[in-house]
Amino acid sequence: MSPERWEDVKGMVKDKFTVLAERQDPMPHGGPGTLEVLEFATPAGRMRLEWSDEPLKLETRAFASKRIGSDVTVVHQYDEHERVHRFAAYRWDAPGSRWVEMRGDALDTLA
Repeated sequence: MSPERWEDVKGMVKDKFTVLAERQDPMPHGGPGTLEVLEFATPAGRMRLEWSDEPLKLETRAFASKRIGSDVTVVHQYDEHERVHRFAAYRWDAPGSRWVEMRGDALDTLA
């Protein structure tokens, strides 16, 4: 999904449904990039959309020594220009008190 399409989806959700929360968080794994979260109420229940935007990871290197007590250093190299975007949709499972990822045809319930 392109950034333009993500903006269209956000606009459609804001027009059709009641928005419960909208926020922008750092990436959960601590790397560079952002995670946009949009939670809203639908007739089918609570839904959550997530959109992540992060630089493309080119390489991961680990530097270590065989000496006793030495540390391991991990270095990640990212592309300055290429971006990776991910989209995920979740529905709230009240009995389980957790978010369940929706896939494929289940996303048609949003329209």
